[in-house]
Amino acid sequence: MAAQGEKKPVLEMVQADGADEGCVTFVLHDEDHTLGNSLRYMIMKNADVEFCGYTITHPSESKINFRIQTRGGAPATEPLRRGLNELSDVCQHVLNTFQLSVTSALLMGPRLGPLQCSCSAADPML
Repeated sequence: MAAQGEKKPVLEMVQADGADEGCVTFVLHDEDHTLGNSLRYMIMKNADVEFCGYTITHPSESKINFRIQTRGGAPATEPLRRGLNELSDVCQHVLNTFQLSVTSALLMGPRLGPLQCSCSAADPML
């Protein structure tokens, strides 16, 4: 337990005694499904990963138990590091695209009028 004024670690690595480096549980503190599901998706795209999943121990706790199991004894820390970097890159791309769209919209000025809809009430897609 962290002493008062001392920062709690954001990430812990939990490994069973005698287990290899390819089967590890990581505990991510102060996180929820937003990071858990996105990171799991990015890590599962890695061909070296046999299993990746996460659980949230209890709704009142803000921590994730994140399990990674690799093929061929590759260390589980590598897919985690790669997944975090790739997720960061995707988030940066989304942010850049959003900022560019906002800037473009501001430079174009207000629209000439309300959006017009050419569909009718009889349209089966409504």
